[in-house]
Amino acid sequence: MAPVQKKAPVKGKGPASKKKQGHKFVIDCTTAETDSILDTSQFEKYLKEKIKVDGKAGNLGDTVAISRDKSKIVVTAEGLFSKRYLKYLSKKFLKKLQMRDFLRIVSTNKSTYELKYYNIQENDDDAGDE
Repeated sequence: MAPVQKKAPVKGKGPASKKKQGHKFVIDCTTAETDSILDTSQFEKYLKEKIKVDGKAGNLGDTVAISRDKSKIVVTAEGLFSKRYLKYLSKKFLKKLQMRDFLRIVSTNKSTYELKYYNIQENDDDAGDE
């Protein structure tokens, strides 16, 4: 029998080569803040208090960073973090301020949410027919 040669390890494979994935999400509140119905600093504070890391709310540590840039809130997370979780917390915040009837949170691209008004168009033509 011939001796079996071991293959050289392939670079980029294996547990040692994994990097921590960083996620950056943006919540754009420009429309709501320009109309003075939402305060982004209050929204930022709410997110800092409510985001759970390792099962504890308000325990952001080094893994999650929340910052505010004018009327945009930027959430940067190391490791796993769900964009859907931000939408859930945003909806809870709007419900708390009783603005869920006027505002909704819509995904504009892969890493961005935007607060928009509901499009309610009243049909004046139908009212005149009766």
